[in-house]
Amino acid sequence: MSAAKNERIKLLPLGGLGEIGKNMMVVEYRGKIVVIDTGLMFPTPEMLGIDLVLPDFEYLRKRADDIEAIVLTHGHEDHVGALPYVLREIGFPKVIYGGMLTVGMVRSKLDEHKLGAAPLTELPAGKKVDAGPFGIELVHLSHSIPDMRGVIISTDLGNIFFTGDYKFDQTPVDGRPADVARLAALGDEGLLLLCGDSTNADRPGVSPSESSVGPALYETFSRCGGRIVVTSFASNIHRVQQVIDAAARLDRKVALVGRSMRKNFNIASNLGMANAPDGLLIQPREIEDYPDERVVVISTGSQGEPFSALRRMANNDHRDIELHSGDTVVFSATPVPGNERAVNETIDRIYELGAKVITAKDAPIHASGHGYREEIKMMLNLTRPKYVMPVHGDFQRIRLHSELAESVGVPSENIFRNHNGQALMLGSDGAEMTEETAGGVIYVDGIELSDPNDASLRDRRTISADGIVIVVATIAADDGEVVVDPELIARGVPGLEDDLETIEELQDLIEDSLERAAEAKVREQDLIQQDLHDAVAGFIHKRLKRRPMVVPVVVEV
Repeated sequence: MSAAKNERIKLLPLGGLGEIGKNMMVVEYRGKIVVIDTGLMFPTPEMLGIDLVLPDFEYLRKRADDIEAIVLTHGHEDHVGALPYVLREIGFPKVIYGGMLTVGMVRSKLDEHKLGAAPLTELPAGKKVDAGPFGIELVHLSHSIPDMRGVIISTDLGNIFFTGDYKFDQTPVDGRPADVARLAALGDEGLLLLCGDSTNADRPGVSPSESSVGPALYETFSRCGGRIVVTSFASNIHRVQQVIDAAARLDRKVALVGRSMRKNFNIASNLGMANAPDGLLIQPREIEDYPDERVVVISTGSQGEPFSALRRMANNDHRDIELHSGDTVVFSATPVPGNERAVNETIDRIYELGAKVITAKDAPIHASGHGYREEIKMMLNLTRPKYVMPVHGDFQRIRLHSELAESVGVPSENIFRNHNGQALMLGSDGAEMTEETAGGVIYVDGIELSDPNDASLRDRRTISADGIVIVVATIAADDGEVVVDPELIARGVPGLEDDLETIEELQDLIEDSLERAAEAKVREQDLIQQDLHDAVAGFIHKRLKRRPMVVPVVVEV
């Protein structure tokens, strides 16, 4: 079926533009939708009490019946982590595609959310399937996790390629480099649009091979006399395998610590993507049964996550492992932008406990899973797209990616630097961006999804900065007279809780406010509470230069 002259393909990014995380793209054609990735972000320090940050997928709630497929590029949380919440809100699509490891990891995640009936389907690289008006094909690429897949979406208007996260690793650990031949063939066929990873658009040259990390880990381990604790992403199966290989060569036992670390290794082992010699792995509780120089621990927590295994070790709060002098903690990862503070705090605590820390600044013990500038140019030259939309990066990296595209010959008017919620419309007569319409976020607070426009976050920030004051006033229902002395409760207000003189003045102020309301025959509780709020807040700011949250409670008896 050929495309009509006025037909358009709509690409609506719901996440991943202007940020590194929560990647999610909606592709719409002839009234049908394919979704590429459903990622999340972890909260920043000012998001008090928030557990996860998701793309706002309200657009998909309204169009749930039109979704033909969800396609997952790989198993990292910034690409699959929001899937349980999406499915819980919009229901199951017809099919969810991914590579073998991706499907295995996502199935485990969905089982935990009691969504095990979701239609997860492994789609081998190179196999083409139809989904409504779309064709879907996955292309094998290299990344820091096995089974990374680029996604070709074909339509009657042309092909679109989503790179996902990639690098051109010529010596990958699993011996399976990116399918460069398919990328070149895609360019020969004519590529309408490339949506490319921008993460390392600021790094010159070519990224080091993942296989170069193994020898560096072995050399680092061989210089360590005591216990070794290696922290990395739990999903970086190749890195975990190289740590195991180095430990085996040095006759050290290995303990996998952290729920996600154990789970992902087990999934990869069952799929034949990871292995450990018999007798090498021990349980965390068995660590103390071996001399320090015979143990390697592989732990979660490379990003300083508050409840990760390494963070608990740094806080002397881990059930099985107590860090001490002689231990060496190896950070085989670099901080994701935004996590630097948490990582530095963790490192400082480890030093305080007497252990030594080795990071990628000290030894070549980490290799990025994202291609550098020359690899981005190689992707552009192989696929030769008509249009380019950089994704997966903050605005700086998106801008740099755009400049790289222009440097290899893509006309500047064919390069689109979008925002989340800003659609790109593609047709036979050209391409154009629309106004931003749907680029918000959703917070996960506990198990509930919450609206970021809610005042709760602002209230939490206020309480964390200046505390809270609760005023409880009991008045007569008939005339508004004060029945019992008002009660004032202050928590976290610097300079107030122990200042009895100021508290007494506040109580007098509260009684005066209530008496004025009684004399004026004010009976509306909301007006009385507002007067109390203004009087107390104004007094505290004038006296203490603080702005705590003031919560007046008026009880009529």
